[in-house]
Amino acid sequence: MRTTINLAEDALIAARNIARRERISLGDAVSELIRRGSAAGAPGTAVSQPPALRGRFALLPARDEIVTPQHVREIMEREDL
Repeated sequence: MRTTINLAEDALIAARNIARRERISLGDAVSELIRRGSAAGAPGTAVSQPPALRGRFALLPARDEIVTPQHVREIMEREDL
């Protein structure tokens, strides 16, 4: 079914990443995320907040290691980016 929706920027980024990683359309990725969310979210349970954004990039929790360009290259190779 075709429809138009407005997504928060972080939600769009997440859906695009899933679509690219799983090689599916953006619409299929959004549908999958909605299905996962509705299956996991029982009434009365707390929903975790999405990561904060700085510009277009999500801020991740602090890590006890330094992320180097080599780390980034390895991840990109592993995820075919």
